Amino acid sequence: MSASDNSTSITSSGLKSSVPNSSGRIDGRSATQLRQINFERGWLNQAEGSVLVSFGNTRVLCVASFTPGVPRWLVGSGKGWVTSEYSMLPRATHTRSDRESVKGKLGGRTQEISRLIGRSLRSIVDMKALGENTIVLDCDVLQADGGTRTAAITGAYVALSDAISWAMKQGHITGKSPLSDSVAAASVGIINGTPMLDLCYEEDVTAETDMNIVCTGDGKFVEVQGTAEGKPFDRELLNQLLDLGSKGCLQLAELQKSALAR
Repeated sequence: MSASDNSTSITSSGLKSSVPNSSGRIDGRSATQLRQINFERGWLNQAEGSVLVSFGNTRVLCVASFTPGVPRWLVGSGKGWVTSEYSMLPRATHTRSDRESVKGKLGGRTQEISRLIGRSLRSIVDMKALGENTIVLDCDVLQADGGTRTAAITGAYVALSDAISWAMKQGHITGKSPLSDSVAAASVGIINGTPMLDLCYEEDVTAETDMNIVCTGDGKFVEVQGTAEGKPFDRELLNQLLDLGSKGCLQLAELQKSALAR
């Protein structure tokens, strides 16, 4: 029996909206709809936690590995550690990219996203309750169609939750669960003056403004990354993007909860 033997798949066709489908999005969604979201838990037999998460055509394999012990700088502190590594398969995009492991150097984007995933997951983990144990989240993009970092964060939480459940059953973690909440992430952007949720690649590259929003399950913000690729945006548009992104995150939190309940 594998460490994660509770394989499950759950799918959502996205947020329903009262807004007429007149946004002109290439996949027919309204401006406020998520793509189809899918979680396939227990994707790897050997891992303590694993999930293949799909945001539309973006697919990320998120694997949580539990190891007793912590980095040297945490030994004796009574605290655990959660960290992450992010990468993309060579043909995850339209053209092949060389493996960074072959190049011998990680790109700036890879390092930035790895750190973002780690920060996001640590925001909802009680390191004292985790004890002197380490959980590493490996997020590998199998296919990229926009929103790889948001899919990675959202899927990594599911894998992390399964790994912690396994560790508690095995007696590696005693007492209360180290998880204080869930965490999920959604992308938003402004296209032709309209705020839109969960951008696919073609939308992302044409967006006047794009933003990634990370929220806990109770709606608190963990991180907001936003850039005006075209013209600057005002506070009103910023508020619209934050509202849209946080609503998307809350919907994702419900899907995570449903996936973990099966």
